[in-house]
Order: sequence, then C-alpha cells, then structure tokens
Amino acid sequence: MGGYISQSLGRKRGLILAAMLFLLSALGSAMPEKLNFMGLATISSFIFYRVLGGIGVGLASMLSPMYIAEIAPAHMRGKLVSWNQFAIIFGMVVVYFVNYFIARGQEATWINATGWRWMFGSETIPATLFLLLLFFVPESPRFLVLKQQESKALSLLERINLTRAEKVLKDIKISLVEKKAPWLSFGGLLIVVGILLSVFQQFVGINVVLYYAGDIFRSMGAENDSSLLQTIIVGLVNLVFTIVAIFTVDRFGRRPLMIIGAVVMGFSMLALGLSFFAGKMGILSLIFMLCYTAAFAMSWGPVTWVLLSEIFPNSIKGAMSIAVASMWVSNLIISWTFPMMNESSVLTRLFNHGFSYWIYGLMGFLAAWFVMKLVPETKGKTLEEIEETWK
Repeated sequence: MGGYISQSLGRKRGLILAAMLFLLSALGSAMPEKLNFMGLATISSFIFYRVLGGIGVGLASMLSPMYIAEIAPAHMRGKLVSWNQFAIIFGMVVVYFVNYFIARGQEATWINATGWRWMFGSETIPATLFLLLLFFVPESPRFLVLKQQESKALSLLERINLTRAEKVLKDIKISLVEKKAPWLSFGGLLIVVGILLSVFQQFVGINVVLYYAGDIFRSMGAENDSSLLQTIIVGLVNLVFTIVAIFTVDRFGRRPLMIIGAVVMGFSMLALGLSFFAGKMGILSLIFMLCYTAAFAMSWGPVTWVLLSEIFPNSIKGAMSIAVASMWVSNLIISWTFPMMNESSVLTRLFNHGFSYWIYGLMGFLAAWFVMKLVPETKGKTLEEIEETWK
C-alpha cells in the first residue's frame, strides 16, 4: 500500500495517515472492549487494532526513510536516514524501560488484568507527538514536482541548499518526465537488488537476537533477572553502534560498511553457534552476540534503509514498497523458523542449539558477497545522479 500512498497522497500526508493509525491502534489495543464498534469478540477487536498498528508500521517504515532521503542534501543524506534507524532502536530501548517501570513491584494478577493496558496505552504519547509535529514539516520537493508545484519545490530546495537549488530542481524535472513509469523501467536488477538488501537484512538473524534475546540467554544458563539485564545490554550496544554508523556512513561510504559488517556478523554467528555446539556457553557467548549486534548496528541496520531510500529513481519511487514488503515477509520467516529450529529435538541432539546460528552466519557471508558484486556506491551523489547509474 505504501507505494500507492506515497505517489497519490504524498510522503507527508502518508506519514500523517500512519500516525493516525498508530494512535487508533494504541487506544484500541489498550481498551478493545470499550472501542469495539463492530460488535466483535473482545479478542477479535484487540487483533483488529493490532492489525491497524501493523499497517501504520508498514507505511511509516517505507515513507520515513523515503521522505528523509528526498529532503536531505546529498552530502548528509546517509547520516539523516541513519537517524531514522537510531530512532527505531532508541524507541525499543525506551520501551524496555517503560514496560519495566509499569510492571515493577506489581503482582502478576495486576499485570494480567491492567498492566498490559498501560503498556499498549503508553503508545499514545509518541503517536500523538508524531501526528502533531508532522503538521510542521514541509512536503518532499520530489513529490511537489510530481504534482506540478514547481515554485513550492524551488522555494523548499532554496531553504535546504540555496547554491544548488536550481540545478537539483532541473534534475528532478528531467527524472520525472515520465511520472507513472512501470516499475521495471530501469531493468529487473534494480528491483532484485532492493529485495535482496531487505531479505539479507533479516536473514542474517538480527530479529532473532532482538525478539528472543531473553530465551537465548536463558538457554545459556542465565536466570530471569540477568537475562532481562543482558537483553537491555544488547539494546544499548545496538543503540551506541547505530550512532557510529550515523557518523561514518557519509565518510566511508555505504559499501565498505555493509561488506565489513556482514563479514563480522558471519564470524560472530559461526562462533556463537560453535559455543552452543561445544556446550561452552558463558561470557564468551555474550561477547560473540554483542560483536554481532555491534556489526549489524553500524552496517546492515541503518545502511540498508539508506540504500533503499536512495536507489529507486524518482519515477518509480513506489517500487521501494516491494523491497520493504520483502523485509517484513523475511522478518516473519526468521521469527517463525527460529523457535522451530531451536526447539527441534533432532537438531538439538545433533547440534545442541547451534544449528540456527550457523545458518545466520552463512547468510552474513552471502550478504557480503552480494554487496561486493551488485550494490553500487551512492555516497555523495544526488538521487538523480544515482538514477543515472541504473540507466
């Protein structure tokens, strides 16, 4: 849906729609029986509002990096799109603490009856802020040109970068000669590169670490409290090294970060799998997981979003939705299959929980090879100059 909405409603109004969905989802998830306007069973009402939130996430995850890339000057575009990933990771860390303080010192009966409502309801605070602040941001200059509002686009470009505004506007107009170009206008390779960037970002196993960190640490022998603490440590490492990416992506380029990050992730996952296989879990296993998280956070975490926001030409910008949809499908596959592999009696007997990590390690090396062979460097180029690469 994001591709169509970005081209029809626009980037800004698409994000406003996402913010409204977040707000509705938060309220409906916290009070599914009170906001049950369709007369559904309470659990069905709850699921309905969760689905609304999922649609909001899908729209925002595509439109946010697209909008930032389209409004950012070329020399700092990588840094600004990376802040989007930082905000996501920062939000995760904040939520760890929000849920911790909501549940702290409370009986399990209160958490099961009321606490979870506060956890979902707390979403209304960032959702409301997001919605209100969006009214103060301008529309993307690329979308304004698409809708024949060239004077507004020029005025905005002059505010962003006065010396290059005329040239950038001219390049945008040339790139939008055909406003509704077929998605394969620049060949199938571009679409394949976008999809594989998204698939590899998930297939290296990051969301296994983020979703199942507590389970993984408990399988290493950690107690409940220490596994929660180690989960917070993983979140903080993710946050710190995302900041490293922000300050290096425009200096070193996209390709070096992606290749080095993938190789380090590959070795870290192989080593983690080996520690499980050998039954030598402990501080070393934690170090391997933190090395893996750090490598992801300064490469495939933020830089994938940077590349996805850059590589799709203006006339087929909606095709980015295919790549983002592939990312969420890959996320589903990874989060679905990890418990199957990790709890399989056959695989546990043969590999002692190490098998899945070796799969993710192999994906890391394949991801490095893919970037070396097929992904172009985009550092310092305008979006229109990147488009020339595909031509």
